[in-house]
Amino acid sequence: MAKSVLKSAPVQAFIGTLLGAYMGFVGATTRWERRGVEIIQPIREGGEGLIGTIWHSRIMLSPSIWPKGAQPAKVLISRSGEGDAIARAAAMNGVGSIRGSSLNLKKREKSKGAMSGFKQMVRHLREGGCMAIMPDGPRGPRMRMGLGPLMIAQMAGVPIVPATWSTRWGKSFNSWDRFLLPFPFSKGVIAYGEPITVPKDAGPEALEALRAELEARMIALTQEADALCGRPQTDPAEPR
Repeated sequence: MAKSVLKSAPVQAFIGTLLGAYMGFVGATTRWERRGVEIIQPIREGGEGLIGTIWHSRIMLSPSIWPKGAQPAKVLISRSGEGDAIARAAAMNGVGSIRGSSLNLKKREKSKGAMSGFKQMVRHLREGGCMAIMPDGPRGPRMRMGLGPLMIAQMAGVPIVPATWSTRWGKSFNSWDRFLLPFPFSKGVIAYGEPITVPKDAGPEALEALRAELEARMIALTQEADALCGRPQTDPAEPR
């Protein structure tokens, strides 16, 4: 009974509103230092589409990463009731959503949702949008990524920019992703890494090499941001 109430549309709308308000409040009251802005400046000014990758643990302030007035940003969110709350919170902070799911060949309905989401992401990117992807979500392993972002980038013909944030004040939870809950009125770092471009003719070996390189850049970027904010280092989980 309690679970059904929590998953109801009115409750999820209320949760999403609270979450969105908190995200906006913390983002606005944090004194940000932006590192690597010169990396994204040409992409931003050129108006081309791009994929921004960020670890699942940093989803809370991901809307603060992409500059206002740049390419319109969207994020892939599940079609679940909990996804409704996240979509509402994202919209309150200027980020659109594409509703989809991970590909599951055993469940035809979910597979259709995954393919629909994939097509919408490619279309958004080709139209000059920014697509935020958490490559270790929704279940991990922590700070490990698959080939998904590279395949989308290859199809859409856009670069992938690793990004992250960290704050001096916040709570790191002992969850699978080591989720970071930021507190308001803190000092923080937003960091961008060197982009990766996926050639149209890249085969399996080339894709795997690029995947490993992007994963390494994301790990190093996040650990560097945490060090600058005086936070303990978060290490990736063992690959599956």
